[in-house]
Amino acid sequence: MNKTIKDILKERILILDGAMGTMIQRYNLKEKDFRGTQFVNSENDLKGNNDLLSITRPEIIKEIHAEYLKAGADIIETNTFSGTTIAQADYKLESAIYDINFQSAKIAKEAAKEFSTPEKPRFVAGAIGPTNRTASISPKVEDPSFRHVTFDDLRIAYKQQVEALLDGNVDLLLVETVFDTLNCKAALFAISEVFEEKEIEVPIMVSGTITDESGRTLSGQTAEAFLISVSHIPLLSIGFNCALGANLLQPHLEAIAQKTPFAISAHPNAGLPNAFGEYDETPEEMGEQIEEYLKKDLINIIGGCCGTSPEHIR
Repeated sequence: MNKTIKDILKERILILDGAMGTMIQRYNLKEKDFRGTQFVNSENDLKGNNDLLSITRPEIIKEIHAEYLKAGADIIETNTFSGTTIAQADYKLESAIYDINFQSAKIAKEAAKEFSTPEKPRFVAGAIGPTNRTASISPKVEDPSFRHVTFDDLRIAYKQQVEALLDGNVDLLLVETVFDTLNCKAALFAISEVFEEKEIEVPIMVSGTITDESGRTLSGQTAEAFLISVSHIPLLSIGFNCALGANLLQPHLEAIAQKTPFAISAHPNAGLPNAFGEYDETPEEMGEQIEEYLKKDLINIIGGCCGTSPEHIR
């Protein structure tokens, strides 16, 4: 019998992959790589729109997935961090949403299948980013009631993304880098709608981000408050990613680890960025910090965020 991800989590810690953007930077891609033949007539500059590469340079995305799988990752994330109409509006590419998500899922699934064995099955997590809008906080100091986006805008955008990811056959969904819990709730609401309509369910991971050393999310919640506010959904895991390195993230994992029946996940950055916005923490340095997690029995799923590479995951 094939073991489910829930079965495996009862036996051992699972390894998530590392940063996609950090790996894409190594290729020194140009504007034409992002345009491909499909978006050659776009009026906007597209360089930096990494999600598009699943359509225009799929071989690069598959190669990156393969590197993480070779390094030992059990779970790889789809290249869909900005795969909503809200995030893609900056590039006027709302119409490409289905293709971005479906193709990203398809590429990741192909890579996962190639590396899967009965002893070590590999899983694909549909990555759902936070968007570049917040439903909780006004961007206008002079008008606290103003919002760039509504709950319903977010729900609709997330729903389109989730439908395409599931059509592409992802094994689970990862709502990650949550800086605003209301955005997250819109994503979870959309997921439950799609599950009902498609009559399928996959496990859900949720990962928040503690924005700085204040120990709170951007929308003002402590780690424990964040946990409580999303615990109405039966999640596979809850945890934190981005913003902080492994050592600074540890107290926030400690705050939730013993307070939930869900698995705990972490994918920290490779330390804090230097003056040039680059991450200097070596795999060895990060590994030593992660070892502290293990000594304290804090995590069930571990991976890397900004600045991490297959070397860190290995």
